Amino acid sequence: MSGLLKSSIGRKYAMALSAFFLMFFLLQHFVINVTSIFPDNGEVFNQLSYFMGTNPLVQYVLQPVLLFGVIFHFVMGFILELKNKKARKVTYAKNNGGANSTWMSRNMIYSGIAILAFMVFHFNDFWVPEIVDKFIEGNSQEGKDYLHHVQEMFQNPIRVAVYVIAFVFLALHLLHGFNSAFQSVGANNKYTKGLKLFSQIYAIGVPVGFIIIALVHFFNH
Repeated sequence: MSGLLKSSIGRKYAMALSAFFLMFFLLQHFVINVTSIFPDNGEVFNQLSYFMGTNPLVQYVLQPVLLFGVIFHFVMGFILELKNKKARKVTYAKNNGGANSTWMSRNMIYSGIAILAFMVFHFNDFWVPEIVDKFIEGNSQEGKDYLHHVQEMFQNPIRVAVYVIAFVFLALHLLHGFNSAFQSVGANNKYTKGLKLFSQIYAIGVPVGFIIIALVHFFNH
């Protein structure tokens, strides 16, 4: 593994795989969260949240893997940015960098930092209170109204604004990152146009979906 990460191609491949893993988790997270705006008083959302918050496989296997994936992806992103920065200096001296790349590709490091900062903010809103409630205070999760906590969080207009801005940055990050991940694993073939379209739909649709969820909770309660 360490040998693979020493090469430029290996690092890009590992970065792409971690990106796919995180995008799969993001989609799963969205599917669960969208149930919080179902007209069923939170029945489905509470059931799914209870399962995710108490299932041993999720809590003690998948959750640590997810945290490792997040850390790995961002650390690898910073390493690649530093490695590529030297090459860019030479390229920009010969060409107009803005004419040969998109704004998203040139600013992935900044959108990544914004997303990382938001994740800390988001964990403090939801993950930390859950850990305190379960493991420090020792409260039973049976019958817990997870929806109520979500609704409370999104009553603060500043918090909602932070979420909206963060998901705009996420969309910008994904618009380049998702398609770049496909290229890094060698998906340059007759399916390239279809993969690019799929990546664009995902990159815009999922963040917009999260924004809609936040706004629905803000305006409806």
